[in-house]
Amino acid sequence: MEQDGGRERTAPPPYAPTPPDRVPKQSRTSPPAPPAAGRVAPVRTEPPVRTEPPGHPERPVRTGPDGGARRPEHAYRGPEPAVPRPVRRHSVRGQILDALRSALVSGDLVPGEVYSAPALGERYGVSATPVREAMQQLAREGAVEVVLNRGFRVAERGAVELAELAELRALIEVPVMLRLARTVPAESWAELRPLAEATRAAAAAGDRAAYADRDRAFHRAVLSLAGNQELVRVADDLHRRSQWPPVGAEAVRRADLVADAAEHTALLDALGAEDLAAVQSLVREHFRGA
Repeated sequence: MEQDGGRERTAPPPYAPTPPDRVPKQSRTSPPAPPAAGRVAPVRTEPPVRTEPPGHPERPVRTGPDGGARRPEHAYRGPEPAVPRPVRRHSVRGQILDALRSALVSGDLVPGEVYSAPALGERYGVSATPVREAMQQLAREGAVEVVLNRGFRVAERGAVELAELAELRALIEVPVMLRLARTVPAESWAELRPLAEATRAAAAAGDRAAYADRDRAFHRAVLSLAGNQELVRVADDLHRRSQWPPVGAEAVRRADLVADAAEHTALLDALGAEDLAAVQSLVREHFRGA
């Protein structure tokens, strides 16, 4: 005890730590203690949380005049709506393929001759690429052969190959037409007469390429009544191959085309009358003359 000006002062007790059980527990997530009276707690501001779409890195946030976040002009706005593309009904490749097939039938592409894609492209007014693609399709069909670094050679066909194709067509189509003659009503055959008339018109005009297309259309329509699309596809492929002229073949006369077209009308008459013998005879003769 000390004396200070006549007054006694008591010395403070020695420092003693607060017992652990009296220390207030405060978790890390607990809110901070309120400030003492008369004092203002500092305001702590946090930057706004910005969520970027997946796959886009975090970008700096620009602020507008009001202090709020402003979306940058190049910011992700979601997927753009798909713009429909115009549908092209006939590609250039398809048009060139049809033109080349017509040239094969008409004899403009001579069997045994080699043709380059650039030369044919110049003839048809297109680039070499669609011509090359069309010729590769014809090579798969057996119409031409690929000649390395030169182009494509038109396949040479003989009488033996044409006879074999005619026999194959008869083996497929004759039984089918005999069955159709017994099961298909006469009204259905009458509906095919416009197709037969179309072949007659092409034959009268002497247009061999147009006649070849309409001839195949007529046979496809007849065979489709059987309800077997694979049969139609196989028969049409054989028919197309049989239309390619052989080596050294003379130009087909208009009279021959007219006679061939007349057999279509006669065939419809026999099918409608269920004359099986006439159907078989007409089909076989038609294939031999095709």
